[in-house]
Amino acid sequence: MFRSGFIALVLAALTLPSAAGSPSHTVKPHKNVPAASFKSHAKSAHQAAQGSLRKQARPAASATHAGSGKGQRLRNRRTAPAHAAHRIRERQAVPVKARLSLPPPLFGSRASLERQNTRTEADNLERIEDDDDLADRIAHGLLVPVPVSATLTINQSLPAQRRYCRPWTATFLADLARAHGAAFHKPLYVSSAVRTVAYQKQLMETNGNAAAAEGDIASPHLTGATVDLAKQGLSRQELGWLRGWLLPLQVVGKIDVEEEFRQTCFHITVYKSYVPARAPSATRQAKSTPRQPGRDVSRTQVPAGLTAARGR
Repeated sequence: MFRSGFIALVLAALTLPSAAGSPSHTVKPHKNVPAASFKSHAKSAHQAAQGSLRKQARPAASATHAGSGKGQRLRNRRTAPAHAAHRIRERQAVPVKARLSLPPPLFGSRASLERQNTRTEADNLERIEDDDDLADRIAHGLLVPVPVSATLTINQSLPAQRRYCRPWTATFLADLARAHGAAFHKPLYVSSAVRTVAYQKQLMETNGNAAAAEGDIASPHLTGATVDLAKQGLSRQELGWLRGWLLPLQVVGKIDVEEEFRQTCFHITVYKSYVPARAPSATRQAKSTPRQPGRDVSRTQVPAGLTAARGR
């Protein structure tokens, strides 16, 4: 009896808040539902009702914001092709030369140095022994000045006698400097030209990268057919241009190139075949003297002392 009265009091207490919150609706427990279960169920129903009211009370701005996000995605999809086309136009606007990769360096090798010695010997070029030998060859026109111009400069620290090269080498330098100047509007720089055996031996004592003064891998500078073009100050585009200009000539056997990195220069040996031989006229044939085997082509007389000292 006491237990039934207690349960009735608890149920009455639970129904009072509901009646206060909703005057028009009175919640009555089912007779078969325990009081604790009914309380939990009533609390869940109340929370669900409150959540539904909050959803209904959301401002219209939220819906507008959601709609704007969807619209933005649609606009992005519509404008994506336009952006892609813009990127393609930007790429097409870049010059082709700027997009090309830099050609690889023209590395030298022992085989290349041996070939340079073999080819210069085949061109009947002798190694210049000393300053007297050098002066004699200059006097006989076997060596000509490096063709300095607005597009080609030379190392001013070189002695005047060592600013010379073979005539076909001078022609090559003039052609190269003219083409480079037209492309880049700046001069090339010759850092080294003809050398003597005596100077090369001195150079070997101070420069570990210097080639030998004698033998099958002697420096071809000793014949006057070789020059060094400095790389210092050249842009990336100029380096690529020079490699592209020199490589075809090397492939056809007109020159040999060794790109050096300690002295940062292009070491270039030019062969006689760079300048096609001209057919001699009848007058020139009558005046010309027979060429001795193994001697420079245009040399008319050689002092006996120099002949004995020169060798191969």
